[in-house]
Amino acid sequence: MQYGIRLRAEPDMSWDEFCTLLAGIMPETPLGQIVQIRSENDREKLKNFSPEQKRIRNEWRTRELKQAKWTDEEARKAVQEFQKIIQQAFG
Repeated sequence: MQYGIRLRAEPDMSWDEFCTLLAGIMPETPLGQIVQIRSENDREKLKNFSPEQKRIRNEWRTRELKQAKWTDEEARKAVQEFQKIIQQAFG
């Protein structure tokens, strides 16, 4: 736990503050490790990925390809649903 907080216990956190904290996630945290795996494009590093790292990256890339095929309406609905979840979580 990089910041020593639990998001669910932070009812007054603004969206901007959340984004700032998220942008500062260090690679040593579990979330930071997943982000690093998902975003890696260096072929030499990819050759050394474990089977689990390859699985994580492939699942993310497959998900991105599926999302790229969303219609404008599907994308709008997904954004609305995400905003609803965030609003419920952070008031």
